[in-house]
Amino acid sequence: MDILNGKEVNDLEKIYLNEVPILVSELKEEKINGLNKLSIVFPVTSKEYHDITVLLYKQEFNVFIPTSNITFYGKIVQFYTTITDLYKEGNIGEFTLSLLEIDGE
Repeated sequence: MDILNGKEVNDLEKIYLNEVPILVSELKEEKINGLNKLSIVFPVTSKEYHDITVLLYKQEFNVFIPTSNITFYGKIVQFYTTITDLYKEGNIGEFTLSLLEIDGE
């Protein structure tokens, strides 16, 4: 059994940002003025840190949520992390990210 941040990996839900799978521990979908908004919390290990931050620097993504079959083009409207020294081997942090659909995309 694989455990990540106290949760079994099998209990984590998967979403995709630009076709990159992200295992999320919390997921909230909502509509804001008819646009999709997705708020997620996901664990990031020191091993994943570089690849995830390079991805997030893009700011805008094709978003796919398989469980609800929702796809949209969105941008980051909020981001924060519990830990900033993920470059240190063995550290695990939690990223919180909110994405809002870009109107007209």
